[in-house]
Amino acid sequence: MSGKSTHVVAGALVGLALLAACSKDKSIDQPAKLTPLSATLRVQRVWSASVDDKKAVALRLGLGLSVAGNRAYAAGHRGDIVAIDVSSGRILWRTRTRAPLSGGTAASGELVLAGSSDGQLFALNPADGAIRWKVRLNGEVLAPAAISERLIAVRTVDGKLHALSPADGHELWFQEQQVPRLSLRGTARPVIAGDLVLCGFDNGKVLAANMNDGSVQWEATITPPHGRTELERLADIDSPVRVSGQDVFTVGFQGRVAMLALETGQIWWSHEASSFRGLTLDDDALYVATADGELLALKARTGTEIWRQKALLHRGLSAPATMDDALVTADFQGYVHWLDKASGALAARVSTGKVRISTAPVVVGNMVLVINDRGHISAFRVTPLAARAARKSVPQTPVPQPTESK
Repeated sequence: MSGKSTHVVAGALVGLALLAACSKDKSIDQPAKLTPLSATLRVQRVWSASVDDKKAVALRLGLGLSVAGNRAYAAGHRGDIVAIDVSSGRILWRTRTRAPLSGGTAASGELVLAGSSDGQLFALNPADGAIRWKVRLNGEVLAPAAISERLIAVRTVDGKLHALSPADGHELWFQEQQVPRLSLRGTARPVIAGDLVLCGFDNGKVLAANMNDGSVQWEATITPPHGRTELERLADIDSPVRVSGQDVFTVGFQGRVAMLALETGQIWWSHEASSFRGLTLDDDALYVATADGELLALKARTGTEIWRQKALLHRGLSAPATMDDALVTADFQGYVHWLDKASGALAARVSTGKVRISTAPVVVGNMVLVINDRGHISAFRVTPLAARAARKSVPQTPVPQPTESK
């Protein structure tokens, strides 16, 4: 069984892992240059805020935003956790844990959670930020937890999926998967669906555990490791699965995007893809941000490709999010991009500065919230361009021409 130290070493080699998909005979692929676009959406910045992350290492793989009610929660690597009013951007409270936070935030009406790289998990009161409890898990936390009334599910880098009591954090059960000798630095966020806790692992498997006792309901290998070198055999599932009804969708690095049965784990279809950021669902389609920076739309029922957008190649895209008729993602230079969900055409773009945005945008109504790798938070209001929408909706009728009388 590989332990924590092995995973940390692998994390230091993440850059090499990302080069594994590149040909040895050519130079590193350059990020696509952004070209002018004809915007179909109006994007307005409405507020900005930040966590105290000065002088922190800009490595925020799991420090994303969460929203519960009208509050957004954010955490910084130096230990700052803040609650923000979504409407105004006003900081409601700020708690300093003094821990090297690395996985969070997760929020419900009862708790706000954040984990640290030294193996701690903090539970705060969402009303005032007071620390209710903290526990030590003896493994780095690099992804947000999942919260339900009955348990908290959290992954650690040593291959363990922990179930904790929401009341005081004591461990209810845990499951464990073998960690390969080399893996990407990151872990998947667990997902709670009914009586199951689902999570992807570094060995390319998805596991479903019974919420009541932790027994394994099923496990499915999405991408068997293949290749002769350890780099070629990387098959991490570092993004959360998505559940829709009785279907589960997942994607792995150097592997496949697949649809599984929630009850049995049977794979219904798979489509070749590579992603360590993840996918999102909307109605009857799913959208994937690939490791190469492509955005891919597939039919949820069959896996048939709908469209593929290559305009943002090699720009280190975040996982996408959906809103109304648009898809939104962010990149390594701090740009936020909107695309038309039906066609994949670029619909709008804004800059938040020059700092990478690693985590997925969060959509709240007609607002989009993003946090960059230095802890700066931006909120944008998105509306259709009225003039363009009106031109599309009003049919153009010919103007009658006068006729000559004889």
